[in-house]
Amino acid sequence: MKTKLFGPTTIAALATLGLGSLPVMAQSPIKIGFVSTFSGPQAAIGEDMRRSVELAKEHLGGKMGGKPFEIIYEDDTFKPDVGKARSEKLVLQDKVDFIGGYIWSNVLLASLKTVTDEGNTILVSANAGPSQIAGELCNKNFFSTSWQNDQTPMAMGEYLNTKGVKSLYLVGPNYAAGKDMLAGVKRTYKGTIVNEDFTKWPDQLDFSAELAKIAAAKPDGIFIFYPGAHGVQFVKQWAQSGLNKTVPLYQVFSIDAITLPQQGDLALGTLGAQEWVNDLPNEQNKRYVADFKKKHNVYPSYYGAQSYDAIMLMASAADALKGDLSNKDKVRAEMKKANFKSLRGDFKYNTNQFPIQNFYIQEAVKDAGGMMTVKTIATAVKDAKDPYYEKCPMK
Repeated sequence: MKTKLFGPTTIAALATLGLGSLPVMAQSPIKIGFVSTFSGPQAAIGEDMRRSVELAKEHLGGKMGGKPFEIIYEDDTFKPDVGKARSEKLVLQDKVDFIGGYIWSNVLLASLKTVTDEGNTILVSANAGPSQIAGELCNKNFFSTSWQNDQTPMAMGEYLNTKGVKSLYLVGPNYAAGKDMLAGVKRTYKGTIVNEDFTKWPDQLDFSAELAKIAAAKPDGIFIFYPGAHGVQFVKQWAQSGLNKTVPLYQVFSIDAITLPQQGDLALGTLGAQEWVNDLPNEQNKRYVADFKKKHNVYPSYYGAQSYDAIMLMASAADALKGDLSNKDKVRAEMKKANFKSLRGDFKYNTNQFPIQNFYIQEAVKDAGGMMTVKTIATAVKDAKDPYYEKCPMK
């Protein structure tokens, strides 16, 4: 006697189940991991990035390539080992399609191989740009929507040459980005470097010893790199020491939309360099800044702008591939095209997958409503390539 394994009713039921499951599979969301600092003294940076990521999601209507997408945020707690562990969790447990974020170069360097090599996952840095990843550690799965660390201070060095600043005293934190930033300004600045001090990172928030040395050296200017809370403290102590009346301060990543509410009038007139400024006159940027201010009653920072662009870069690949991200070679090829509306305007990649872009000089000012912000006063460098791309084996 033969047993009927599947009768008409069973087959119909299975067919119904199969057909019913197809839309669910098709609408399986694209997953994006986002690693940043969401606790401790530097949490304001991470929150600014998160706000811009959520605004990008809103502007995209919550979809990429016709599919919904979700973002899983992870806190690196300002520590490389924690950032690496969170990155590993996103790759192995959450099985994300992309990972973005990364404020700190030491966190990115600790996490890179876990994501790009072991996990074969595409990583988009929305801030950190250590020299190693631009050069010998460049990776097919790594893309930047920010800059290579040396580039912004290189632009400032070029500008200071045109302004006749004869001597500089350099101060920065003793970690990967701090070393790159000070090396960057020395690449282009043609005056005299009076001295350079590397301070303990991240623990040191008292700069009185360094300021005393600067006062004794009497340079024409001070150049600093101190992101977030450290930048707030340096500017306040520079003013308290009285050096603000005798030695101009030039900076990168130390006076911005995040720090200005605390630095206030003490920062007025100081100059910095950046690849994105809130007053860039393209339509996408105007919409971004207006919508961000409407939601949060503050200006966005470059951290946020770079994070917004990171999401839009991912979306450009997903859109081109109609949501099918299964072929990593095709995804990488689409991302390399950078076919999206960047807040910077035109956007193109070098061979190491860092942007080729302009850098601007910005001045800390008050807007018409009395809110502290920065405005563009000059273009320092056009179509800049980082100094390490020739060491990258990708072509």
